[in-house]
Amino acid sequence: MTQIDELERRITQALDRIAQGVEALDAGAAAPAPEAEATPEAGDSDEVVGLRAALEDEKLANAQLEERVRALHDRQDGQVAGLQEQLAAHRESMERLDGELQRLRKANEMLRVTNQEMRAALEENVGEPHLINKAMLAELESIRAARATEAAETRAILDALEPMLAEAAQEPAENEGETA
Repeated sequence: MTQIDELERRITQALDRIAQGVEALDAGAAAPAPEAEATPEAGDSDEVVGLRAALEDEKLANAQLEERVRALHDRQDGQVAGLQEQLAAHRESMERLDGELQRLRKANEMLRVTNQEMRAALEENVGEPHLINKAMLAELESIRAARATEAAETRAILDALEPMLAEAAQEPAENEGETA
């Protein structure tokens, strides 16, 4: 019970101090209007004039910093949008590559099965021309799929290199502009 009494006493003292501070603020002179703060008055001391000038300098510096932050934010948004576009292009390239790889796997599986059938037919000394044709078609499809996969891989590599090459081409132009 003594702890509760002690806490109650401390809270009451704190509230009294707050009330005294509010009364002191109310009793003090009313704050001058913002226009009055900005213009020096004849009775102002050098310290007040200096403080007002420092306040104006800080306001100007704050406005400049806010503008810089806004410009950085806009530039960052542009970079993020560019990176998102690059990511979408890379995803599309990877999807094409994956599709071609799946096609290649399927063609190679078909070629393997056809070769097993041909091998079995030859072991039985039965020459079946349709198996030879089937094997040739499977091999052609495998070759086409391999070519398409190579083309998709090449496209994916080019898609990854193009932004870097464009950036590298811009850097010398920017450096020439700075030295001129």
